[in-house]
Amino acid sequence: MPGLGRYLAAALAARFASEGMGMAVVLLALQRTGSAAHGAFVLTAWLAPHVLAAPLAGAAAARSRRPRLFQVGALAGFTTAVAALALLLGRAPTPVVLAVAVLGGSCGPMVTGGLSSLVAGLVPAGPARDKAYGWDASTYNGAAVTAPAAVSLVAAFGSAGPAMALLAASGALAAALAATLPYGSPHGSPDPGPGAPRVGMGAGLAALWRIRQLRAITSATTLAFLGLGALTVTSVLLATSLGSPGGGGVLMTAFALGALTGSLTLGRITTIPAGRLACWAMAATGVALTVAAFTPSLPLAAVAFAAAGVCDGPLLTATLRIRSEFAPDGARTQVFTLGAGLKVTAASTGAALVGLAADVPPWILVLAIAVLQLAAALLHTVVTARGRIRKTAGAGAGAPAAPAPSAGSATTAAGPRTPGAP
Repeated sequence: MPGLGRYLAAALAARFASEGMGMAVVLLALQRTGSAAHGAFVLTAWLAPHVLAAPLAGAAAARSRRPRLFQVGALAGFTTAVAALALLLGRAPTPVVLAVAVLGGSCGPMVTGGLSSLVAGLVPAGPARDKAYGWDASTYNGAAVTAPAAVSLVAAFGSAGPAMALLAASGALAAALAATLPYGSPHGSPDPGPGAPRVGMGAGLAALWRIRQLRAITSATTLAFLGLGALTVTSVLLATSLGSPGGGGVLMTAFALGALTGSLTLGRITTIPAGRLACWAMAATGVALTVAAFTPSLPLAAVAFAAAGVCDGPLLTATLRIRSEFAPDGARTQVFTLGAGLKVTAASTGAALVGLAADVPPWILVLAIAVLQLAAALLHTVVTARGRIRKTAGAGAGAPAAPAPSAGSATTAAGPRTPGAP
C-alpha cells in the first residue's frame, strides 16, 4: 500500500486547517472588529460554496489529465485563501474579504470528499481498503478534536492572527504531501484509453440518485447532519441551562473524543456490511442524544455526549466504504465531493435553524437533533428495503436480477462507466 501513510498525513493536515477555520475566523473578527457577527458572515461565505462547487470540482478532477496538479492546486488555493484571510479580515473592505472566503471555500470539497476519493487508488478493494477508510475517517475526527483546541491555545497565548497562520501552514504541508502521492486508476480498474469518453458534470448526481446504496446513505446522512450541524450551538444552550455557561465546549469536546474513539474501534469492523453499520450508528447516536436531553447535570450530559460520539464515529467510515464500493469509477470523485458538500450544507442549515429557535428550551432542541438521527436511520432502512423489494419483484416477473453496482463492475445503474478515471 504505497503512499497510504503519506496520504493520511496529508489528509490530517488538510482537515486540521479546515476544522480550525470556524473558530479562528470568529476569534480574528472579534479581535479586529469587535464583532463576532462579522466572523459569522465570513464563515458563511466560506461554507456556502461547498454544495455548488462539489459537482464542478468532482467533474474537473475526473477530466483532468494531471490529477496530481489538480489536487495539489486545490489544496494550494485553499491554503492561499486561509493565509489571505489572516491578513485581510478586519482590514480590507468586506466585499473583498467575502470574495476571498468564497474562493477558498470553493476548494473545500477537494479537502473533504476529493481527498477521500484517492484512497481507492492507493489500496486494493477488500478488507484492506475498508480499514484504510477507517483510518481516513479518523483524520476527520482527529482534526475535529485537535484543531479548535490548537486555535484556542494559540489565540490565548498570542492572538488569532498566528492561529490563522498555523492553519495556513498546515494547509501548505498538506499540499506538499499530496504532491508526493501516487495518482492512478482505482485498484482493479483498467486505465482508460486516449479516446475514452469523458464523464459529464451530472454523472455524480445521477449515481447518487440511481444507485440504491448511494441514494440511501446520501439521503440519510444529509438528514442526520441537519441535526448534527445544530449540535454545537445547542450544546452551549444546554450547558447554560444546566448552570455551566462555559460548558458547551466540554460537551462538544466529549462528543469529538467519542467520535474519534468510535472511528478507531467500531469503525474498523469490516465483518459488518457498511450499510448496516451506518444504520446502527445513526440509530445509536439518536438514542444517546435522547438520554443527553434529559440529563440533570453537565457531567452526566458530557458522558451522554461522549457515548453519542462513539456511536457516530463509525458512520463516516461506513459512508466512505459505501461510496467507494458503489460509485462508478468515472464519477467516483464527483460522488465523494458531492456527498461531502451536501453534508456540509445540511450542517450549515441546521446551525442556522437552531439560531432561529434559540428561545426553545435546550432539552427540546437536543431531543429534536436525536429524533433527526433516528429518522435518518429509518430513512436509510426504508430506501434500502424499497430497492430490495423492487429487485425481488423484477426477478419474480422473469426479469434477471441485476447485480448490485460496485467499483469492479463494468456498468452501473447510472449508465456505462469510464474505467480508470480517478
